[in-house]
This record gives sequence, C-alpha cells and structure tokens, in this order.
Amino acid sequence: MATADQQELHIGVWAARTPDRPAVIEAETGRVITFGAYEAMSNRVAHLARALGLRPHDHAVVLLENRYDYLPLFWGLIRAGLRVTPMPTHLTKAEIEYILADCDAKLFLTSQAMAPVAGQLDLSCMPAEARLMTDGAAPGFADLDAELAGLPDTPIPDQQEGIDMLYSSGTTGRPKGVRKPMPQGPFGVPNALLTKTAERYGFDTSTVYLHPSPLYHAAPLGYTIRIGRLGGCIVVMRKFDAEACLANIERYGVTHSQWVPTHFNRLLKLPEEVRHRYDLSTLQCAIHAAAPCPHDVKRAMIDWWGPVIQEYYAGSEGNGQCSITSEEWLERPGSVGQAKVGTLHICDEDGRELPAGEIGTIYFEGGAPFEYHNDPGKTAESRHPTETWSTIGDVGYVDDAGYLYLTDRKSFMILSGGVNIYPQEVEALLLTHPDIEDAAVFGVPNEDFGEEVKAVVQPKAGVVPSDALAAEISAFCRANLSHVKCPRSVEFIAEMPRGDNGKLYKKVLRAPYWEQTPA
Repeated sequence: MATADQQELHIGVWAARTPDRPAVIEAETGRVITFGAYEAMSNRVAHLARALGLRPHDHAVVLLENRYDYLPLFWGLIRAGLRVTPMPTHLTKAEIEYILADCDAKLFLTSQAMAPVAGQLDLSCMPAEARLMTDGAAPGFADLDAELAGLPDTPIPDQQEGIDMLYSSGTTGRPKGVRKPMPQGPFGVPNALLTKTAERYGFDTSTVYLHPSPLYHAAPLGYTIRIGRLGGCIVVMRKFDAEACLANIERYGVTHSQWVPTHFNRLLKLPEEVRHRYDLSTLQCAIHAAAPCPHDVKRAMIDWWGPVIQEYYAGSEGNGQCSITSEEWLERPGSVGQAKVGTLHICDEDGRELPAGEIGTIYFEGGAPFEYHNDPGKTAESRHPTETWSTIGDVGYVDDAGYLYLTDRKSFMILSGGVNIYPQEVEALLLTHPDIEDAAVFGVPNEDFGEEVKAVVQPKAGVVPSDALAAEISAFCRANLSHVKCPRSVEFIAEMPRGDNGKLYKKVLRAPYWEQTPA
C-alpha cells in the first residue's frame, strides 16, 4: 500500500475518477479508448499473462503495428511485472528469432497485420497458448480477443510494475537488450523522472499528445505511457504523414507532440499554402530527439511554430539526459542543453576529465543503472575506467556554462593520419548545400593514412548525380572546412538507409569498404 507521500499515478487512477474521458484516439478514424476501457483491457491482459503461467520478471515480446489498442495491451503486460520488448515491425525473420531467443521470451504477441512474417517464425521455444494474435486466430497462434473474453477487468492480486527492455538498432553488430532494474516499491507510484518530465514539458490531464512515430521506439513508447499515467490523452497515427500531422493538431486540439528531424524536414517541404492551412495555435510544446537536427532545419521550425520546440538528448539506457528550450538553443545553436538527469563528464581515451571546449567521450554520473543483456563485455565498455560513470558511446564537448554539444558516435569517428575527424560536422555542412537532400560521412581504408573521409549523398528531387556535381560538392567542403576533414570522394545514393526514427544506419554504407580489408 502506498503511503501519503507515495501517491499512485497510473491509468487506474484516472479510470476511477473520469472513466469516460478519452485516453487514446486513433487519428485516422477518431475511434476512442476511454480511461475506463484502457484500464479494463490492460487488466484482462495481466490476468491472461498469469493464466499462461507468466510470473514477474518473465519476458514478453510484442510485435505490433501502430494501432489504437497498442498502449493498453502493452500496459497490461507491464502491470503483470514482466520485462516487455516492443519489437520493430521492419525486422526480418532471423532478427526476430534472435531477439526471442536472446531474451528467453515466454509470451509473443502479434497481429494479423504482422502475420506474413510472424507466421514464418520458429516459435517452438514457447507453448502454443503463449503465441497470441490480435484480430483473429491464425495457424500456430491463439486468438487474443477470444482468450481475453470473460477474464476479469479488475487488477490481478499480485500486481506489480514491470519494465520495457528495448534492443539496440544493431548498427554495430547484433542488437543488444538494454536491461534496467525492475521498478521497486508499491504499484503505480511514479519515479522522480516522471515528475521532472511533467514539470519540464507541462504534461497534465489537459495534455493532448500527438504521436506520429512507431510506438515500438523508446521515446514514443516511454512518453505515451508517462502521459497516460498523468491523465493526458494520446492521439496515435498509424504512420507519419506530414500534412496529416498538421490536420490532426487542428482537429484534436493537440497541445504536445514528439518528432525527429526527418519529420521536421518533411513538414518544411510542404507547399507554403499547405503549411499555413491549419490552425496550430493549441500547440504548446513540440519535443524532438533521436538524431542530430541540422541548424537551418531547427531554426526554420522555430520561425514557423514559435519557441515551442524543445530538444533533449538521452539514450534507451536512461543513464542521463540533457534538454534545451528554443530560447536557449537560439543563444547556443547546436547545443542539446544542460544535464537534467545525472551529471555530465567529458573524458579522454584514458578516462581523464577534459576542460570545457575539448572533445571527448560523454559520461553521466548518477543516472539510472543499466546493463546490456547477455553481454558483459559491452556492459564493461560502457563504464568509466575508475569511476561509476557510464556512457552510451557518444562524443562531444561542453561550453563554460555546461551546455553539451554532440560531435558524433565514438564508433563513427574517423582516424586519418593520427587526426580525429567527427563525421557529424561534415554531414551538417553537406546538408546546407542546395542540391543535397541527405548525407552520410564515414571512414574508408587508406593505405597511407589508415582511413580517409568519404561522403555518400542523396541529391534532392530533380537533381541529377554527375561527376560535375561531385566535384562541386568537394569544392564546397574545401571552402568551408579544414582540408583534413573534407571528403576525398563523393558518391550518390537514391535513398539514404534511415530508420523510421530518423537514425542513419551508417554500418550499411560502411560495410562494403571494410569487408574485404584484412584486419
């Protein structure tokens, strides 16, 4: 039982107070899940998990498209005390089977929409009754709706909070599960991070939150669960569409939203008359993260939407977080803000702390603990050599006021002739070229220098790749960067390999140049 200073804050609280108020809205249809229905559905899911023999700390995997009932289904597994992995819908059969085996899944939940890949999976590792499919049965899967029918819509007796366990994107090898400690204390009592997040962004019962990204990603899932706990309403889109986002802000009176830089790019490319067709006056806060945002893109969004743009920097590991407001960013373009969770430290290769302005590995002190599931080596690599600080492998520097500036992932740093080159700086410049839609910079083998800088460029629509354009791009770099940072070669690509959260899969581009190179 929670004490007076441990006030419960979760869906059930709002279901008791305002059961008929919308908790989730499907953007395309306007279909609503009330707080009462959200609570009832999630309770039935928790009862089903127990009926299938799952106990706290067991693992469940969810492979679902963006759908209106994703959140109550997911929350039902969480309230049964499980570790739950939301799985990206674009994964291959082999990738899905690897994750199922790696986390020792005891339950697998999917849908008819995912049946083409789900139906091919080897699920012999779990009982047939623990393979569940929404929207009807399928060979090898039990019908979730039929299994839930008749189960109690009240909480299970041994209710306790579980936690998500997301897997990395696998850009530098096999994906690894980010394993965090299970929540402690009474069910439903929020942690300090929820309170801080609510205060920073103004989340409360009046929040209407537009969610245009896949729910299986860390930030979208985390924020939608938090806002539900705070009594806010989630507007879920099946997939991102730039104009539809603007229309939904107007239609549903959206107050808060979450984006990645790719979304901003597409919004800004809408025709002027479309961009100004919709009333966006209800929007109080537009949060973005997940990938570096080009300066001109962010400035254009602030000019359009006003100072409602808020950026944060964090990882799925939860070991620390920085954030920055529009006003702060305009004073310090390119910064991701000061530390709001944990204490920042910038260190050299030997772990020595560096002064302001010097580039090094970003460590956080005092953030949430984590480890990489089944990978003690990777866990050890994430720790400081002598302190209890941790890193997710990013590189950057702080200014005299403690504002953090990212330079790149440590694994993407190019070492050419003893000089450290950070591709993000070169990519940011390339994105300002009028003929370039997207760009990636990475190191390729060089006999004399070890590595040399290479650029892969996606031209804007209507721009024809050519040797002359490549030469022009090279000259553009030489005019704006030190010669050691400039690409020695430029190649063109029809579409850059980016995930739907905006992250660039640079390994895909780098691999062909290194696979035939002796170690």
